[in-house]
Amino acid sequence: MASSFKVKARYTPYLLRFKFDAGTSRGVLRTKKTYLIQLISADFPGTAGYGEAGPLAGLSIDDREDFERQLADVLSEMEQISFPFQEAKIMEILAQKVSFQLPSIRFGMETALLDLLNGGKRYLLPNDFYDKGRPIPINGLIWMGDKEFMYRQIREKLEQGFDCIKLKIGSIDFEQECELLASIRKQFDEHEVTLRVDANGAFASADALGKLGNLAKYKLHSIEQPIQQGNWEEMGALCRNTPVPVALDEELIGIHEPFTKQRLLEEIQPQYIILKPTLLGGIAASREWIKMAESRNIGWWITSALESNVGLNAIAQFTSSLNPEVPQGLGTGKLYHNNFESPLAMMGGELYYQKGKKWSNLKEVF
Repeated sequence: MASSFKVKARYTPYLLRFKFDAGTSRGVLRTKKTYLIQLISADFPGTAGYGEAGPLAGLSIDDREDFERQLADVLSEMEQISFPFQEAKIMEILAQKVSFQLPSIRFGMETALLDLLNGGKRYLLPNDFYDKGRPIPINGLIWMGDKEFMYRQIREKLEQGFDCIKLKIGSIDFEQECELLASIRKQFDEHEVTLRVDANGAFASADALGKLGNLAKYKLHSIEQPIQQGNWEEMGALCRNTPVPVALDEELIGIHEPFTKQRLLEEIQPQYIILKPTLLGGIAASREWIKMAESRNIGWWITSALESNVGLNAIAQFTSSLNPEVPQGLGTGKLYHNNFESPLAMMGGELYYQKGKKWSNLKEVF
């Protein structure tokens, strides 16, 4: 038996279309461009491995004009490599060969190679989500918009059975956002519904602590990225004095050297970190962050970043392999009119893998 295998690689762009105007701190999203990667190999006849490279506009460090050329160049280089059959060694090679400046491509290659290695069934690594049908608890995401639009989303999520709700804040008047939180707390206490908020860096450093004091009245689980990333000293002071646990999100983007990761965690000492594999460089990079966080008693959860079901499935299986203890941010599978059919399903605030359902024929996309 061969000790290694080589691949033929290609990609195709795919434009995902939102079912609604998705409000974010970086504007309203109506479409999301992503790229599917396909790998085939003579050592795995009749099968193909698929991954997704989908940088987020305005946020990913590989959101760049020459992204498609960079992707083509990386795939060309991948065709020259003899890959071992061991997952750990594949991860080492990708960390060496795919620049940290191209995190979504590294994640897409990890996914495609692991899929190919495991028979092209969209199965990546041992995990109870796929292997045993064990669901992953997830938070219900409330998109930015006017007060009525946000309130309508909240009602829908609660009716669907979510007991963890995450609101994106910072787009409307702060008092109106507090009114939305108050309306939930009038009906459900913190033991019945967990509330998270995501400020996406919207608060000014000078008044962030005061706003967190107001938000604390609503018994929040956490607030993501209250001030802009890159202000380690101000963020550290906030984390030491905050009445609401702080979760770092954008703060982690672009940080890749182990020493710098350690310094960030030690100087800021957040209560939580949030991991988006597409933005951080994939599975291996996310594992490194988690190991460092856990050694410092920092909590974590994993969030998808508007991938199609191809990327979401990979992130969900990776998440499940870690046996998460809190709801994860993986509720993005129903955002699009033209997502790929998959066994992924959301029910009652949980994400399931239903093996009886089939995947779209991804070969037809190429």
